[in-house]
Amino acid sequence: MGKKAKWAIGIVAIVGVGSLIAASKAKGGNKAIEVRMEPVQKRDLIASVTASGQIRPQTKVDIASDVSGKITKLAVKEGQMVHTGDFLLEIDPTNYKAAVDRSEAAIASSRSQLMQAQANLDQSKKSYDRSAAIKKVNPQLIADEQIEQLKTAVDVNTAMVESAKHAVDQAQAGLNDARSSLQKTSLFAPMSGRVTRVVVEQGETAIQGTLNKDAATLLTISDMSILETRVKVDETDVARIKIGDSAQVQIDAFQDTTFVGRVTKISNSSVKAATAGTDQAVDYEVTIQLLNAPVDTRPDFSATAKVITDKRKDVLSVPIIALTVREDSAVSKGDTAVGLGKAKPPKDIGKKDVEGVFVVGTDNKVTFRPVKVGIAGEKHFEILSGLKAGDNIVAGTYQAIRELKDGALVRAPKPDAKKPTSGTKS
Repeated sequence: MGKKAKWAIGIVAIVGVGSLIAASKAKGGNKAIEVRMEPVQKRDLIASVTASGQIRPQTKVDIASDVSGKITKLAVKEGQMVHTGDFLLEIDPTNYKAAVDRSEAAIASSRSQLMQAQANLDQSKKSYDRSAAIKKVNPQLIADEQIEQLKTAVDVNTAMVESAKHAVDQAQAGLNDARSSLQKTSLFAPMSGRVTRVVVEQGETAIQGTLNKDAATLLTISDMSILETRVKVDETDVARIKIGDSAQVQIDAFQDTTFVGRVTKISNSSVKAATAGTDQAVDYEVTIQLLNAPVDTRPDFSATAKVITDKRKDVLSVPIIALTVREDSAVSKGDTAVGLGKAKPPKDIGKKDVEGVFVVGTDNKVTFRPVKVGIAGEKHFEILSGLKAGDNIVAGTYQAIRELKDGALVRAPKPDAKKPTSGTKS
């Protein structure tokens, strides 16, 4: 082969290699992004708010004592049914009976003093009346000073009678108080229900409930015919809940059954719970009454409630993951680089991000299309405008959607020809 021929072959080879490299680069630059696609279609959507709480009776009474003393009789056990007026327990009445006896003796003594004061008053009045009559007939027989002394004695005895009457009233009040304390040594059921808690034993000492209610509680009676759960709902969700909304309640103790409930109360004041740092989670208490609770339900069972806030029938919808946010094109187009001492410039006041989805064209290129959404179901958003049934959209993955841009080329995932068999790790 001649020298010129060798040079020609070399040049052709170089050109060929260069063309392959260029083609490879061009192909790499237009590489399609693998995404999951699906058509827009109509579905039934249910919007809900989920929160957790505990089961409790709508009505319960914590029984505490108004007097202190040793518990000498305990007539009920935990789980027992009681009716209004049933005897519950007795606190040692010995000291309180003695107080009644003292008060009865004191009132008898004060009544005797009243009788004595009244007799003295009657006697002083008679003496004064006789002397005054004699003075009127013959002024010389009785001195004016003596009349004044008799009149003073009447006034003093009158005051003594009034004092004795007040003493009787005071003694009567003391007797009433002693009798009331004695009555309070026996406790009776204020309502019908089940004894759901007994925190004392016979022989223990009961303390008054006016100072420390928790420490003074002896037992609890609950009306288990009407049960409810109180859940804490975040401030961002509570505005969507209304009185009368239905709810599905899952009780941990009955995991295979879902119970029906209804919202009966929404608190107006928040229940603030401190979180890490300086931020606070602001929650509101929502009360849900159970409509079909089983008879085996007990207070403080853990429960999760899903409150149904809205429903839509046969509406256009897209997967929640498909909805993304892009910056409004009207926002400043200046330097947006971050790093090397540069901070991302703030958005213009009045501008906001735009919600939308990526629509796949016939050429497999995507276009960001703004949409208006309605309620959110468990997995899908309602679409009010911006799409029509049958539009092919990008429905995943999250990473792919986050990085997509207008005009990007996409493709569906390739079927896995080497799908691992059962029991084989992929």
